[in-house]
Amino acid sequence: MIFRILEDQLAQKAKNSKEADRRFMQLALTLGRRGQGRTWPNPAVGAVVVKDGVIVGRGWTQPGGRPHAEPEALRRAGEAARGATLYVTLEPCSHVGKSPPCADAVIAAGIKRVVAAIEDPNPQVAGQGHARLRAAGIAVDVGLCAAEAAFDHAGHFRRIRDRRPHVILKLAVSPDGKIGAAGGKPVAITGEAVRERVHLLRAQSDAILVGIGTVLADDPVLTCRLPGMAARSPVRVVLDRSLRIPATSKLIHSARETPLWLVGSELAEAASATRLGAAGVQVLRAPPGNGFGLDLPAVLKLLAEKGITRLMVEGGGRVASSFVAADLVDEVWLFRGAEAIGPGGVDALDALPLSKITQSQAFKVHASETFGKDTLTVYERA
Repeated sequence: MIFRILEDQLAQKAKNSKEADRRFMQLALTLGRRGQGRTWPNPAVGAVVVKDGVIVGRGWTQPGGRPHAEPEALRRAGEAARGATLYVTLEPCSHVGKSPPCADAVIAAGIKRVVAAIEDPNPQVAGQGHARLRAAGIAVDVGLCAAEAAFDHAGHFRRIRDRRPHVILKLAVSPDGKIGAAGGKPVAITGEAVRERVHLLRAQSDAILVGIGTVLADDPVLTCRLPGMAARSPVRVVLDRSLRIPATSKLIHSARETPLWLVGSELAEAASATRLGAAGVQVLRAPPGNGFGLDLPAVLKLLAEKGITRLMVEGGGRVASSFVAADLVDEVWLFRGAEAIGPGGVDALDALPLSKITQSQAFKVHASETFGKDTLTVYERA
């Protein structure tokens, strides 16, 4: 009987310990998301230092990618880090880059145990960080909340493994699958709450991409317009094969405040590129292809080489369909409004049916939200 009571007590203690581990890792994941859109080319990592069940330090990757989350959390913990547990959403780095290895900082701080959500696929790390910690006598547990961490770090993983950004396609469609009225006339499909959510998604993206058709039709600014978050605006990228963007556009006028990159064909006139460069625009060159007149895989490779990890594709229908047809979409944010547009409206995916996403085995539902009469379904690559 006594042994049974002891077993039950040990089992309860182990259960409580696992629940505590999960709770602290969830906090680390939440902290890491604060950096999304601001840390590229580095991943947005979160870290929490816990001693005797009390949080003594918190950190997340800072703007520009440094300091990393671990040294930031350890700095805040100070001497309390000695003998504590570190929860981190990605394996601590083990190589010398523009800052010293995080694994060395963890060892020097006297951390007793590290709980990491997932291993870093970067060949310069790839398990070496965990190995260095274990060699120093630190207990290392890997895999807690791994699926959530993989989703949060998808941009970093995609750039390392496939040499391109993680592509997030955002669509706002009516119940009958339209994104605009007849003749391409803009129409409000969703309400204010959805627009705020879209601007938050912009802030969490490294770059936002549209086609020249959207620029000519809507003259957008493509910045984050949430109060106090203008500085979180992503790099604006326009697919403009012939470099025909008007000099009077809002994008050109704001190019010195918020980065604007135009991707033109290798055959586009040099004089146009020179004119745009004088206005503060960075012109990138890509070979021609089937997707919007440009080779989309080559475009994504260019963006990855410049450090972009999370790319939000916002419009229009032809650009969206080109990315879907080329199998270059990793995540879809599908907002649905409540009012139908009717015959003659602009289809969400140009010549492709919306079922190419909603009923495809290539995608699975990751999450959903409701905004009054409007809804959001997030799909991820299966």
